[in-house]
Amino acid sequence: MQSKRIYTVLIIIFISLSVQGQKLTNSPYGRFNFGVLNPQGTFRSLAMGGASIAFRDNNSINFNNPASYSSLDTNSFVFDMGMDLSRLSVDDGTNKTTSVDMNFRHIMLGFPLSRRIGVAAGLVPFSNGYYYMKRNVTSESPDWDPLTGEYSSYHKGTGSLTSLFAGAAIDITKNISAGFNLTAMFGKLGRLNQFDFNDYQSTFSQNSTEYFTISGLNLDYGIQYGGKIKKDYFITLGASFTGARNYKSTLSVLKQRYSVYVLSPYSPDTLAYSSYSATDSTRLPSTFRFGFTFGKTDKFLFGADYITSLWSEAKVQGTGVPMADTRSVMAGIEYIPDKYSNTNFLKRIEYRLGGHISQNYLVINNNRINEYGISGGMAFRLRTSLSKATFYIDYTVRERNISEGIPSEHIFSVGASLNFYDYWFLKRKYD
Repeated sequence: MQSKRIYTVLIIIFISLSVQGQKLTNSPYGRFNFGVLNPQGTFRSLAMGGASIAFRDNNSINFNNPASYSSLDTNSFVFDMGMDLSRLSVDDGTNKTTSVDMNFRHIMLGFPLSRRIGVAAGLVPFSNGYYYMKRNVTSESPDWDPLTGEYSSYHKGTGSLTSLFAGAAIDITKNISAGFNLTAMFGKLGRLNQFDFNDYQSTFSQNSTEYFTISGLNLDYGIQYGGKIKKDYFITLGASFTGARNYKSTLSVLKQRYSVYVLSPYSPDTLAYSSYSATDSTRLPSTFRFGFTFGKTDKFLFGADYITSLWSEAKVQGTGVPMADTRSVMAGIEYIPDKYSNTNFLKRIEYRLGGHISQNYLVINNNRINEYGISGGMAFRLRTSLSKATFYIDYTVRERNISEGIPSEHIFSVGASLNFYDYWFLKRKYD
């Protein structure tokens, strides 16, 4: 029976790894720098507004603070994978567009090495660079130019950046734990700008294609302190840190002109090509995270986080779009009527609610973009196991400033994950 469970999980892992981690929600902010940053956390934490730095649980993986890995039960094995569905609406004051996408969200596993040491590893998306914009310029358009004539412009982005982490934690004392993650960042973003002129008989159309790739390693550090206030009540304090780091990146740019007449060397004709690669050409910022939780064991939990990232010290090869430091506040609550009830399924459900407010790292036309949202979710635990199915919903708004050319975005996301928990490495005894 145990072998069947092992094979089932391994099959799920291989299937999940074959899924592409690229979101296709059509955000115009995907055009800049690293694209649109993905919220970091499991569905449990995202349902609670994103708070997670002080979360410490014996049957789930909290990669936002690697110090939590030492809380995993002895002889246990935890596997977690999730998918989400996002609906994005963009409003620029004149037009409204909507896009929908279902995508891979995370895959993680963790287990203890001893009573004091736990390890975990996983794959999570860092950002996505998908966007698609089309515009037709006619004689009735405000920027019509008779010398240029009518034309259509296309702007398209593809690709994503992904983080692969592996880490460990140790209980230094009864109340203090510390841990680290070794994180590999990798991925590729593609961007196309194309202009097709309607007067194809006497003009050349043009396009520019660029590809940005990144790779490198970094370390995350975490620490947690947990103590009991009185019987069944506890408080946990947590902090984690990621240092600024230079990454190897490559930027390749190809510019061409072409016509409907495919006659070499006139169509297509390469106007320019360049490719530059360096080990310190791209830099990600340092990030400081602080959080606390307060609750009653197996009954309720309240948690809050404060996160700041020094994006003003970051840089991206080949881009001149400025970046600014960000600050985020997240908070949420979890309530469980009766976690171990064997007679009432509804009492075993974990209910969650939260909210978050933050700043976007991009500076567009000297303007900052504020984000805020609410979230919620539930987890359904199996009757004879600690394994569970977790669901979350989130509604996030990016504020607009139409006069400065900044559109508003409304993002509605739902996600589902399966958290498998089992006791492995145990020898069965039979009478």
